[in-house]
Amino acid sequence: MAMDVIDYRLLGSEMQFVEIELDPGEAAIGEAGSLMYMEAGIAMDTVFGDGSAAQGGLLGKLLGAGKRLVTGESLFTTVYANQGATRQKLAFAAPYPGKIMPMDLRQLGGTLVCQKDAFLCAARGVALGIAFQRKLGVGFFGGEGFIMQKLEGDGLAFVHAGGTVVRRELAAGELLRVDTGCVVAYTPGVDFDIEYVGKVKTALFGGEGLFFARLSGPGTVWLQSLPFSRLASRVFAAAPQQGGRREEGSVLGGFAAGGLLGGLVGGDDE
Repeated sequence: MAMDVIDYRLLGSEMQFVEIELDPGEAAIGEAGSLMYMEAGIAMDTVFGDGSAAQGGLLGKLLGAGKRLVTGESLFTTVYANQGATRQKLAFAAPYPGKIMPMDLRQLGGTLVCQKDAFLCAARGVALGIAFQRKLGVGFFGGEGFIMQKLEGDGLAFVHAGGTVVRRELAAGELLRVDTGCVVAYTPGVDFDIEYVGKVKTALFGGEGLFFARLSGPGTVWLQSLPFSRLASRVFAAAPQQGGRREEGSVLGGFAAGGLLGGLVGGDDE
């Protein structure tokens, strides 16, 4: 079964979405919860596994579903097929501020390794698998980078990253050290490992982690400026921890949180 060739356009700036146009009989697969809208001629179906052509028979579907379960995704994938007589459109939206990147797997050698929550949608026929890192250092200390998602095929896949995205071409032997959460995707030729920073005080007082992702070429890597884990931690840190309203951007916020402002305004002399 050949990959479906789909047309698309990216819309938006900070909160993007991708609009896909399907010919009659074509289909796309999407991650659960990513659909924005679809036209009347498109039928939605939930399948076990990733719905790729590689999953022949029950065993293949079980293996595909098991791979998705390991990466923390749902056992099921949604397939959107154009069952009408004319071209139909549907759209998938980014889950948080960032950029949607179209990845032509044919031009990338047929395989792309990406963070397990980066996949958004793809043409029908793209297989979703897992890429275990073979090195113990990655397994014990890699965190987000240990279990990666592998996209295989020769069609279009769409990957989402947080903040601003930079693409780097690494020559053979060229080395790049990156915060582990900032790695979005890379081609299979890139060697991925975890490196110890070396100084505990750097980790404790410098605001950085104890470990970096070590990427060496040849190959292509995509990096994001705002990992979702970093965004979530900042939101959690700014949120009131015991109820009430936090005064952002004001020195009074600290007094209010400690109850001092209430005492001063209330006129307590004791």
